Amino acid sequence: MPLGNSDQLEIGRKVLAIGNPFGLDTTLTVGVVSALGREIKSVTQRKIKGVIQTDAAINPGNSGGPLLNSSGELIGVNAAIYSPSGANAGIGFAIPVNTVKDIVPQLIEYGKVYRPVLGIETASDNWARYNSVKGVAVFNVQSGSGASKAGLQGVARNRHGDWLLGDVIVAIEGKKVLNNDDLLSILEQHNPGDKVQVTLLNKKSKRNVIISLSKPD
Repeated sequence: MPLGNSDQLEIGRKVLAIGNPFGLDTTLTVGVVSALGREIKSVTQRKIKGVIQTDAAINPGNSGGPLLNSSGELIGVNAAIYSPSGANAGIGFAIPVNTVKDIVPQLIEYGKVYRPVLGIETASDNWARYNSVKGVAVFNVQSGSGASKAGLQGVARNRHGDWLLGDVIVAIEGKKVLNNDDLLSILEQHNPGDKVQVTLLNKKSKRNVIISLSKPD
């Protein structure tokens, strides 16, 4: 199937969705691009940005099927619907093909997507809220990682069992980091080997460090 360019999409352009809604295989529905740059949440609650919205009927069973332009080029992969009833309500979403172009080659070669990492384990957003932390708390630092070489400190417990907060990431490359989703979204814009400026807060001071990103283990 020829690949299109989702960056060239415009609102109102005709699109066609193919899938197996409710088990009815090879079903074709037609609509238009309703909006661009939408944001939805995955099943793991990660934000997916830059999503295509369409009014082409998309129902359970369409997910993973192609969204085509009028030239028959793949411009997205159907992903989700917005509907209280779980059936089509004229609001469907597709992952842009330009995102697919980046991800699929990695899946074919490695079996997974290699997103760059700092070399840390972060505290959950719920933990941060419970402890009134603004930003992403560094929970643990992997030995030998870029974060370790930059001197990042994780949380610890004192002899009474109380948490002692270490470093908190509040920005990367000048972009605010309010939660783990912000952190991952910024890192996904880089590649392993890139060096990024990370702004940290701790009880003593605010500082900037340069960390070299690496591949996950």
